[in-house]
Amino acid sequence: MTDRLSEFQAYRKQMNQRISKVDHLGIKRFFNLDTAAYNDGALSSKTKELLGLVASMVLRCNDCIDYHIIQCVDAGYSDEELYDAFNVALVVGGSIVIPHLRHAVETLDLYHAQQTGSGN
Repeated sequence: MTDRLSEFQAYRKQMNQRISKVDHLGIKRFFNLDTAAYNDGALSSKTKELLGLVASMVLRCNDCIDYHIIQCVDAGYSDEELYDAFNVALVVGGSIVIPHLRHAVETLDLYHAQQTGSGN
């Protein structure tokens, strides 16, 4: 049995592979721009992932929240640092962010379980 995070990761990979075959300059440019935005610059890529996570929570995009939590954990953020970021998103976005806070905490738990092999 797979969990929703594993399903998200598989679906994202499958659809990104499919989209990469689309011959459309605008789509290719946007994907390249999105990738390049998270490269080291004046801000580190690690910091940019945390910014992406907060923005995703405020904008209420659960797929984006899932993606950025994975990136943040892989970049070395502790749960306490992520909870602090979740709090910033909650304060900036208000109570409408609460369902996405629940989603983010569940995603963090699922990703930790996946990493330890107890997620399926």
